[in-house]
Amino acid sequence: MSAFNDKVKGNWNQIKGQLKQEYGELTDDDLTYQEGQEDELIGRLQEKLGKTKDEVKSMIDRIGS
Repeated sequence: MSAFNDKVKGNWNQIKGQLKQEYGELTDDDLTYQEGQEDELIGRLQEKLGKTKDEVKSMIDRIGS
């Protein structure tokens, strides 16, 4: 498992709260996290926010730090 996946798994509730504050258009369904399905989560966020995969990962890294 990558460091990114560890960060998401360990801090998801905090990250999710920050994302909802910064991006009010995100719903709980958009932010549903299931272990092993990080790529699906990133894909949903990419589509909803109009960002690239790297932008979404950077955003999550920044919030989860």
